[in-house]
Amino acid sequence: MEQYYYGKKFMALVLVAIIVFISSGSIEVSQAQGICNVSGEGLMSCKPSVTLPNPSAPTAQCCSALSHADMACLCAYKNSQWLPSLGIDPKLAIQLPQKCRLPNPPRC
Repeated sequence: MEQYYYGKKFMALVLVAIIVFISSGSIEVSQAQGICNVSGEGLMSCKPSVTLPNPSAPTAQCCSALSHADMACLCAYKNSQWLPSLGIDPKLAIQLPQKCRLPNPPRC
Protein backbone atom coordinates (compact mmCIF):
# COMPACT_ATOMS: atom_id res chain seq x y z
CA MET A 1 0.00 0.00 0.00
CA GLU A 2 2.80 2.40 0.89
CA GLN A 3 4.59 1.65 -2.39
CA TYR A 4 1.38 2.45 -4.28
CA TYR A 5 1.12 5.81 -2.51
CA TYR A 6 4.73 6.71 -3.22
CA GLY A 7 4.36 5.68 -6.84
CA LYS A 8 1.42 8.01 -7.37
CA LYS A 9 3.25 10.94 -5.87
CA PHE A 10 6.35 10.30 -7.96
CA MET A 11 4.67 10.42 -11.30
CA ALA A 12 2.51 13.37 -10.37
CA LEU A 13 5.51 15.44 -9.43
CA VAL A 14 7.36 14.44 -12.56
CA LEU A 15 4.47 15.74 -14.57
CA VAL A 16 4.23 19.00 -12.67
CA ALA A 17 7.94 19.57 -12.84
CA ILE A 18 7.96 19.03 -16.58
CA ILE A 19 5.13 21.51 -16.95
CA VAL A 20 6.87 24.13 -14.84
CA PHE A 21 10.04 23.90 -16.88
CA ILE A 22 8.25 23.79 -20.21
CA SER A 23 5.97 26.70 -19.46
CA SER A 24 8.74 28.88 -18.12
CA GLY A 25 10.43 30.10 -21.27
CA SER A 26 12.65 32.44 -19.29
CA ILE A 27 14.31 29.60 -17.41
CA GLU A 28 17.10 27.80 -19.17
CA VAL A 29 17.38 24.09 -18.52
CA SER A 30 20.97 24.43 -17.35
CA GLN A 31 19.87 26.97 -14.73
CA ALA A 32 16.61 25.28 -13.73
CA GLN A 33 16.30 23.96 -10.22
CA GLY A 34 15.34 20.38 -9.72
CA ILE A 35 12.21 19.04 -8.11
CA CYS A 36 11.98 15.93 -5.93
CA ASN A 37 15.63 15.03 -6.54
CA VAL A 38 15.23 15.37 -10.33
CA SER A 39 17.25 18.08 -12.04
CA GLY A 40 15.70 20.49 -14.51
CA GLU A 41 17.77 18.89 -17.22
CA GLY A 42 16.49 15.46 -16.21
CA LEU A 43 12.90 16.66 -16.32
CA MET A 44 13.34 18.16 -19.76
CA SER A 45 14.87 14.93 -21.02
CA CYS A 46 11.57 13.20 -20.19
CA LYS A 47 9.30 15.69 -21.98
CA PRO A 48 9.31 13.98 -25.40
CA SER A 49 8.15 10.76 -23.74
CA VAL A 50 5.04 12.32 -22.19
CA THR A 51 3.90 14.55 -25.04
CA LEU A 52 1.26 13.57 -27.58
CA PRO A 53 0.67 12.86 -30.40
CA ASN A 54 3.93 10.98 -30.97
CA PRO A 55 5.64 10.25 -27.65
CA SER A 56 9.11 8.80 -27.90
CA ALA A 57 10.66 6.11 -25.75
CA PRO A 58 12.31 7.56 -22.63
CA THR A 59 15.99 8.30 -23.06
CA ALA A 60 18.74 6.94 -20.83
CA GLN A 61 19.07 10.43 -19.36
CA CYS A 62 15.36 10.53 -18.52
CA CYS A 63 15.45 7.09 -16.91
CA SER A 64 18.55 7.95 -14.92
CA ALA A 65 16.87 11.11 -13.62
CA LEU A 66 13.78 9.14 -12.59
CA SER A 67 15.85 6.47 -10.85
CA HIS A 68 17.05 9.09 -8.34
CA ALA A 69 13.69 10.79 -7.83
CA ASP A 70 11.68 11.02 -4.64
CA MET A 71 8.68 8.97 -5.72
CA ALA A 72 6.34 10.18 -2.99
CA CYS A 73 7.10 13.77 -3.88
CA LEU A 74 6.53 13.36 -7.61
CA CYS A 75 3.29 11.39 -7.45
CA ALA A 76 1.62 14.18 -5.48
CA TYR A 77 1.08 16.03 -8.76
CA LYS A 78 -0.59 13.29 -10.77
CA ASN A 79 -4.00 14.95 -11.01
CA SER A 80 -2.73 18.42 -11.76
CA GLN A 81 -4.86 20.30 -14.27
CA TRP A 82 -1.76 22.00 -15.62
CA LEU A 83 -0.37 18.92 -17.31
CA PRO A 84 -2.88 18.51 -20.14
CA SER A 85 -2.95 22.25 -20.74
CA LEU A 86 0.81 22.11 -21.42
CA GLY A 87 0.63 19.10 -23.71
CA ILE A 88 1.71 16.58 -21.07
CA ASP A 89 -0.26 13.34 -21.02
CA PRO A 90 -0.55 12.15 -17.39
CA LYS A 91 -1.12 8.57 -18.52
CA LEU A 92 2.18 8.58 -20.41
CA ALA A 93 4.00 10.13 -17.48
CA ILE A 94 2.74 7.44 -15.12
CA GLN A 95 4.16 4.81 -17.46
CA LEU A 96 7.71 6.23 -17.47
CA PRO A 97 9.13 4.24 -14.52
CA GLN A 98 7.87 1.00 -16.04
CA LYS A 99 9.17 1.95 -19.49
CA CYS A 100 12.53 2.74 -17.89
CA ARG A 101 12.46 -0.70 -16.26
CA LEU A 102 13.00 0.79 -12.82
CA PRO A 103 12.79 -1.81 -10.07
CA ASN A 104 9.41 -1.74 -8.35
CA PRO A 105 7.84 0.94 -10.53
CA PRO A 106 5.41 3.12 -8.60
CA ARG A 107 1.67 2.96 -9.10
CA CYS A 108 0.52 6.53 -8.86
